Amino acid sequence: MSYISFEKSQLVNLEFALKHELLRSNRSGGYSSTSIAGCNTRKYHGLLVVPQPWLDQDNHVLLSALDETIIQHDEAFNFGVRMYPNGHFEPRGHKYLREFTAEPIPKITYRVGGVVLSKEMLFAENESRVLIRYTLLDAHSKTTLRLKPFLAFRNVHELTRANYDANTKYTPLANGACWQMYSGYSPLHFQLSKKADYIHVPDWYYNVEYIREKERGFPYQEDLFAPGFFDIQLKKGESILVSAGLEEKDPTQFKRQFNAEIKKRVPRDNFENCLINAAEQFIVKSANKNALMAGFPWFGTWGRDTFIALPGITLSRNDESGFKAVIDTMIAGMNGPLFPNFNRRNEAKYAAADAPLWFFWTLQQYILMAGKDKTSIWKLYKKTLITILDGYRAGTAYNIHMQDDGLIYAGEAGVALTWMDVVSDGKPVSPRTGLAIEINALWYNAVCFALELAEAAGDRSFIKSWKSIPDTIKNTFVTTFWDAERQSAADVVFEDKKDFTVRPNMLFAVSLPYSPLEDEVKAKILKTVKSELLTERGLRSLSPKNPNYKGLLVGNQKDRDMAYHQGTVFPWLIDHFAEAWLKIHGKGGLTLIEEIYHNFEAVMFEAGIGAVSEVYDGDPPHESRGAISQAWSVAAILRLKFLLKQYDQNTK
Repeated sequence: MSYISFEKSQLVNLEFALKHELLRSNRSGGYSSTSIAGCNTRKYHGLLVVPQPWLDQDNHVLLSALDETIIQHDEAFNFGVRMYPNGHFEPRGHKYLREFTAEPIPKITYRVGGVVLSKEMLFAENESRVLIRYTLLDAHSKTTLRLKPFLAFRNVHELTRANYDANTKYTPLANGACWQMYSGYSPLHFQLSKKADYIHVPDWYYNVEYIREKERGFPYQEDLFAPGFFDIQLKKGESILVSAGLEEKDPTQFKRQFNAEIKKRVPRDNFENCLINAAEQFIVKSANKNALMAGFPWFGTWGRDTFIALPGITLSRNDESGFKAVIDTMIAGMNGPLFPNFNRRNEAKYAAADAPLWFFWTLQQYILMAGKDKTSIWKLYKKTLITILDGYRAGTAYNIHMQDDGLIYAGEAGVALTWMDVVSDGKPVSPRTGLAIEINALWYNAVCFALELAEAAGDRSFIKSWKSIPDTIKNTFVTTFWDAERQSAADVVFEDKKDFTVRPNMLFAVSLPYSPLEDEVKAKILKTVKSELLTERGLRSLSPKNPNYKGLLVGNQKDRDMAYHQGTVFPWLIDHFAEAWLKIHGKGGLTLIEEIYHNFEAVMFEAGIGAVSEVYDGDPPHESRGAISQAWSVAAILRLKFLLKQYDQNTK
């Protein structure tokens, strides 16, 4: 039996089936995604969602859906599912669903009368192409399979409506047809492995609804274009393959490619393999770009997320070349000491004071997880490390600068520079301008690590320039952030005003390889984090004791913006908690960390199956929210596993 599977009673229950989603991406950053019922619930869903870089930096939905209809004795049974206004579903193909399995690739089985049809789906690793294999497992009379594609040809963040600009014509292909709805788009080549009759009857389907967009307060209706349909005669036991891609292919090669693609997949037959499988999907490789996607289906590449997630995504899988390639791409995009944090309208944005400091931590993981030599790391990255340190000491954009007391001040009006970076109505929701505790913990760690590398490499000039800085930072850090009377650490200090809001940011003063705090203080911080922030899905972004705490991440964009860092649970923090916990509690803390790791196995069967979501509600039962597969969430659990293995080896 497949590790991830669902039975008839679950599949025919749309409330259940629509909350479970499939996703497969490829090296271009494109993807294929829908619910396990085959009903699209998001504007981001689609069977072929691919980059169109000459148009913008986003993905575009070309093939939105594909309806399958079985015809016997002039009776038609449509397996498709779409939602229309007033909660009306038409067709209602989910009633024919019998089984879903995920190993080695997603497979859905339908049954109507004496007909049993299976559908297996995969997304090609190195090209923009979705392949679907249909097999007629059982039938007692002549059977026709009708395939009707639904096209969108629009940006993933937008919706489309019926219009007169759409090109409704087609071009015949070998066993298929080609459509290009709008000038500038790549044509969509739709082909079958078997000769089929194509009937061109262009039509629009109006007011298709996406329930998740409606819940999120976004526009949620669009019109989809169906150019026509293909009829194929099938015999019992026969399989056919469908290919939808950006180039025409030889239909005789579809079977070979399909089988070759299956062999590349890491089997999702257990918890750890699901994580490894998910991790592979975040890496983007092309002739001029090696990057890490922050999450699917709507995130692009983010600098902060890249450095935090990269060790878990690559090094835990022994992918050192992938690690280095992404690092090189990030360095190439630097502006002074800052890394690009994200792109908007083809313009890089650098507003992340912590991203350059996370780069130091990423290299520390390179040494730890890949066994790299410190001297070679200094040789490879010395220039970049010094550029960052000198830039922060002298001062750079966004008022990021080192004060005379050694601490880093960062921030200016209207800009959110830390990972708590939501801006609503032009104002940061969690304003943390000034001295943020994790920025300064990262700064201390960065300076100490650079000195460690320079010492190993014998770089006396650098050591002379920086050797006095750590002690200065350490002394000021303690007096600035720790309050012995409160037995608490300040989250941020601005103009001598200390904010003692309980957030997970103080954790990094404990978890990072170099800490300015004594063990007694670290233990007290961890006690607070555990009692007020720790959940089975990660750490809350704000203590429930705070009057501003929001336990549910629901509502429209404004509501969710106000809740995102006000109690929402983030899985990416969990490996840092584990690292800090084991440092303080040693072998005695192992039981808790093992329990945390195993608790995450349940999410393999939720939301984005086989992956870990972006965030979870702060309140139990900690329902999945946000993106269905997030890089730093997956990376955190993989690194958590690495920490457990390492601890086990070191204590034997």
